[in-house]
Amino acid sequence: SENHKHFSQMAHFKEVSQQSGLHPKPAGLVLQYGTAGFRTNANQLDHIMFRMGLLATLRSKKTKATIGVMVTASHNPEEDNGVKLIDPMGEMLTSSWEGYGTQLANTEQEELLTTLKDIVEKEAIDMSHEANVFVGKDTRSSSASLSQAVLDGIKALGGHSKDYGLVTTPQLHYMVCCQNTQGKYGEATLEGYYSKLSQAFSQLAKNASNRTDDQKHLCVDGANGIGAIKVRELESHLKKDLQLSIFNDGSRGKLNHQCGADFVKVQQKLPIGIKINPGDRCCSFDGDADRIVYYYTDSKGHFHLLDGDKIATLISSFLKELLNEAGLDLKIAVVQTAYANGSSTYYLENTMKVIVRCTKTGVKHLHHAAQEFDIGVYFEANGHGTVLFSRGAEGKIQQLAADANINDERKKAAFLLQNTINIINQTVGDAISDMLLIEAILAIKGMTVQQWDTIYSDLPNRQLKVKVSDRRVIETTDAERRAVTPVGLQDAIDDLVKKYKQARSFVRPSGTEDVVRVYAEADTQENADALAHGVSLAVYGLAGGVGDEPKPLH
Repeated sequence: SENHKHFSQMAHFKEVSQQSGLHPKPAGLVLQYGTAGFRTNANQLDHIMFRMGLLATLRSKKTKATIGVMVTASHNPEEDNGVKLIDPMGEMLTSSWEGYGTQLANTEQEELLTTLKDIVEKEAIDMSHEANVFVGKDTRSSSASLSQAVLDGIKALGGHSKDYGLVTTPQLHYMVCCQNTQGKYGEATLEGYYSKLSQAFSQLAKNASNRTDDQKHLCVDGANGIGAIKVRELESHLKKDLQLSIFNDGSRGKLNHQCGADFVKVQQKLPIGIKINPGDRCCSFDGDADRIVYYYTDSKGHFHLLDGDKIATLISSFLKELLNEAGLDLKIAVVQTAYANGSSTYYLENTMKVIVRCTKTGVKHLHHAAQEFDIGVYFEANGHGTVLFSRGAEGKIQQLAADANINDERKKAAFLLQNTINIINQTVGDAISDMLLIEAILAIKGMTVQQWDTIYSDLPNRQLKVKVSDRRVIETTDAERRAVTPVGLQDAIDDLVKKYKQARSFVRPSGTEDVVRVYAEADTQENADALAHGVSLAVYGLAGGVGDEPKPLH
């Protein structure tokens, strides 16, 4: 059988050799597998897609499980595209394999087989083991041919593929998790996804008393992307519990152009193409529907944003109250980054008495930290986040719900917790799932979007960028909240912060370009701006600023 194994391996490598010529790499092009996989102009991605098909096949043979490959560039402009791999439990590709992604992507054509064989040897992969890969894509015009290149790569190495076609990123994460838990997490079909979420939603909605049609109404900005199509598919499962008006549904506008969660969060204003009245509840998805932000305009026409911090606060308060009512002693924590507004941290720690953990920026760090608690709620300010329940916590909740000897209050709380678990996509941030959870919580609490907004008021803040000749001169510690180098920078920041009330500031190097990002908050916008400017000057002076000295904002 050794001979046979060797022979079939040779046959596959020969196939790869022939096929890869149809997906040639532009000589000299170098790309990096980053946090979001590969992302660049769609014209440069054909060879990458083919090779990620190869990598996913190897990863599947290595893990003896189904792997996912998602073709999307999320909130980037329409002309870009990208690809990311999904590991067996629906999480992002493990860091140790990101390097292989980069290696495969940048290997010149004639070295491709050597690189493949190196990975096989290093990871001791049994090439005779079968491989299964799920593939999905977003609505970009380039996604069809690029996802075909992925399928070609899988086939070239003899892997089996299932093409889910048009899906949101979180839907593909969900499918992979369902498949690898043998259906324990759910059924690996779109129908299964919609049924699980909508049934949980209607069970939760039963606990909301006499809602008017106005209260059931939500405006959704679909970013002219995949999320709009999929939320429409979900709508037919929702019966009358939620009434959606979907804007930017892709029928006219351009993907992510002046719409979508990223635009709304950064520009702090309404997306184009949306018609709303004061006080109407609205949300925006991003291009691949793994982020969500809420907002409304008040009677004076002012725009109010409810970002990831506000969402995490709403969800964790709801869960904390249910745990108290259920009499369950479970540790619940909110995981934030240094970018979380100081008011949210203060409210969570002092009013809600919830554990708050701060980690480095990046979903991976947040997800990892959230796994350390019975219940971990994490959201980045940009609206990407979810809730993780430990096996033990899920077990205790199920057990309580099945207990015939408990009083009605405890039974109801356990029932609500059970359905909350079912409505949440625990694999990754999911705009559709998060939207349903938020809508259910607001309905149960009988809260308007304004009341939710006033749980706490954000401290005024300012973010700036300072160009430097080399971003690596800045090293940070304490979840990026303190600068270790260059010497003297942290002292300068501390002295500036002391000048203002409720002030806080930190600096961190960008992950992608030679700039240092400055964040500052204080009691007034003027003070936040002045603090941000002062810190920018310190960075410019001590960390090798380039070009003109930063100008004051006023």
